[in-house]
Amino acid sequence: MVRFFRLMICFVCVCLALSPLGAFAAPLEEGAPMTLTAPSAILLEADTGAVIFEKNADEQRPVASVTKLMTLLLVLEKLDEGSVTLEDKITVSPAAAGQPGSQAFLDAYAVYPLKDILKATIIASANDGAVALAEYIAGTEDGFVSLMNGKAQEMRLENTHYVNCTGLPADGQYTCARDVAAISREVVKHPTYFTYSSTWLDSLTHPSGRTTDLTNTNRLVRFYKDCDGLKTGSTNEAKYCLSATAERNGMRLIAVVLGVPNSQTRFDEARAMMDYGFSNYNRVQVAKTGDLVGVQVPVKLGAREQVDAALGSGLSLLLKNGQQKELSFETHLPEYLNAPVAEGEPLGTVQVLLSGKPIAELPAVAAQSVRLPGLLEGFFRMLENWR
Repeated sequence: MVRFFRLMICFVCVCLALSPLGAFAAPLEEGAPMTLTAPSAILLEADTGAVIFEKNADEQRPVASVTKLMTLLLVLEKLDEGSVTLEDKITVSPAAAGQPGSQAFLDAYAVYPLKDILKATIIASANDGAVALAEYIAGTEDGFVSLMNGKAQEMRLENTHYVNCTGLPADGQYTCARDVAAISREVVKHPTYFTYSSTWLDSLTHPSGRTTDLTNTNRLVRFYKDCDGLKTGSTNEAKYCLSATAERNGMRLIAVVLGVPNSQTRFDEARAMMDYGFSNYNRVQVAKTGDLVGVQVPVKLGAREQVDAALGSGLSLLLKNGQQKELSFETHLPEYLNAPVAEGEPLGTVQVLLSGKPIAELPAVAAQSVRLPGLLEGFFRMLENWR
């Protein structure tokens, strides 16, 4: 029964440690600290998922080619799992080659390596490239769109529904700033993405020998320090949209602006949002796995009389400048344990407080093993206790 109780403590602690409590579920700031013309926007830190501020982040909107972030995510996942490779050969269908809007001018029936089509889709937002990738992965674009919607459900994106893989105008296709940010968080976990997204100018050599110049649609890659992705989009319906990311001093920010009336404004507002985040926030390693918490728990009938409590997992938080001094810790441990105790065995919890308010809980575990004493050792221990 005691073992079962300890295992249940471990399960609960691990679940709690995976995500901070309510203080960071909501945005860290009420409203945007700057004037934004974007009808919908959100700024967050990629690793922790902490939202710094938002504006109408759940409002359903068309986002044009920003839709391709989900298309790219599915391709990147297939690459990581090994079901496709960058060297795979893709035969471009007439349907793919005939896509309107932004193109890499792929030749129908020509065979391209997957990496070239992926490059064109990421850098130049090529609609023909997106459909070629979709058809290669799922057989048809419709089949791929089913995968996109399945992934959206898996990620619990409640305000997202796809009709095509390109973002071209279509009835019933929509998403929101919060969901775009969530997809962006997943995309930046794939190093292959940055091989292409951080490139400003490149070219695509077609099997026929002709070349197409590729210019990154995300101007911030060239004109904003440390920006290395993500995706632009624009149609008459969606207006101008952008999800942008930059990493600085070990902290990656994602800024999403949707529905801006002109192109340059989306870049200006995303830049201002990230400037604010980098200037006012830091990602702080609050605790590391194995750190001693400074408390020992008595052990009855063991070869040792007490065991050190240590943290069973680490924790990083996004904190505003100066907030780190407002952090404190509160331990919740049993009065004693009965031997034997295994190293790493759950003991209780350590609550993380910010200005006295709980924001996270971490599991506390035994830093050492405590065995049962040997026969002779136990006899003398019993005599000592008897006195």
